[in-house]
Amino acid sequence: MARVESGFQTGISRTRLRNGLKVILHEVHTAPVTSLWVWYRVGSRNERAGCTGISHWVEHMQFRGTKAFPADEAERAISRVGGVWNAMTSLDWTAYYETVPSDQIDLALRLESDRMVNVHYSNRDVEAERTVIISERQGSENQPLFLLSEEVQAAAFRVHPYHHEVIGDQIDIENITLDDLQKHYQTYYSPKNAIVVVVGDFSSRPMLKRIRELFGVHTNGPQGPDVVRTEPLQRGERRIHLEGEGHTSYLQVAFHAPSALAPDFFSLLVLDSVLAGPSALNLFGGGIGNKTSRLYQALVLPELAASVSGSLAATIDPFLYTITCTVRDGRTADEVEEALESELQRVMEEPLTADELNKAVKQAKALFSYSSESVSNLGFWYGFSENLVDSEWFGNYIPRLSAVTTSEVQSIANKVFAKSNRTVGHYIPENDAVGYDVLSS
Repeated sequence: MARVESGFQTGISRTRLRNGLKVILHEVHTAPVTSLWVWYRVGSRNERAGCTGISHWVEHMQFRGTKAFPADEAERAISRVGGVWNAMTSLDWTAYYETVPSDQIDLALRLESDRMVNVHYSNRDVEAERTVIISERQGSENQPLFLLSEEVQAAAFRVHPYHHEVIGDQIDIENITLDDLQKHYQTYYSPKNAIVVVVGDFSSRPMLKRIRELFGVHTNGPQGPDVVRTEPLQRGERRIHLEGEGHTSYLQVAFHAPSALAPDFFSLLVLDSVLAGPSALNLFGGGIGNKTSRLYQALVLPELAASVSGSLAATIDPFLYTITCTVRDGRTADEVEEALESELQRVMEEPLTADELNKAVKQAKALFSYSSESVSNLGFWYGFSENLVDSEWFGNYIPRLSAVTTSEVQSIANKVFAKSNRTVGHYIPENDAVGYDVLSS
């Protein structure tokens, strides 16, 4: 039997099947489209040294197919009915989705139920994906901002698995084995570690019945190990000086930030909106302009920086709030850092005006609303929130934003922007870097 936590009459239901699988259903009858999401509580947070990037690699392997749904056949079947499908791996989760015409949703349900338990890896497929992922990694390394962000993130975290990029370290990608991948899959891809979300044009009772038929038969796998390596308090500023190819300098400053479950997370969301324009927590959320933000006004308009952005992620454990600046030609990263420091000091010392607070909250609400319009976006939000704590995190998003006060924003600014809490990274093109002559005898 399933335990229904909220009634079907509201159009939204939350259910846990006997095997531990969580199911969230939301009826939206505005168009004959339905989106299915399957979330697994595993990401780079769950990886150890030697196997970094393995969650992302397992995501790739899921598209290699099963006996019932060979890879090419599954791709063609989704495309043939006019649907789309994809997947993504992040710090805390891996998610798969299909958005299809509503009368074709059973295809997506059968596909996801099958690959929850029936993917069997071959050496040939593992080696093929190893080549793909190494190529992906090397392509990223051609981008100075990837190189800088990786160094800054690694310096900010000494202990916690957030230390490494989701794609993993090159040496680990080269050495992860078929057995490593199969064990990771069998450990984390089980009903009790998964969330099924369906949003769109359907009736909840028959949908839940079908999900029980397809997913309820799967037995639980082993319990995945919890993350126990808590990051210790940072006791002083850390600095990265990186040199590489290109013609542009970059500045990135990362601050240890509260998790999405912390009471002051929403205060930091508002602060981010004030400084750099609001961050999109939904990967499909897009963005809104930041030309009225404090940092744009202070860094871009005076032609110190060509661009500035802030990045805040909603994570299970404390992660980072990051400010990234593209240094304008003819300026230096030191000049941009000095101007940035001035703005951070100002927000720490002077409370926001009521008008500035209201504007920042409205912008953050607008971005949230834009990212919640389609059935695919709603499917993302429900699964994302349930993975953090429960789907009420999504439901309470707007009220919690609205409740933030100027004093709370100033308080989180002083907590987060302390110099001892930050890691500063400069990327300097090799042509601009200071070199040293080596004399040989």
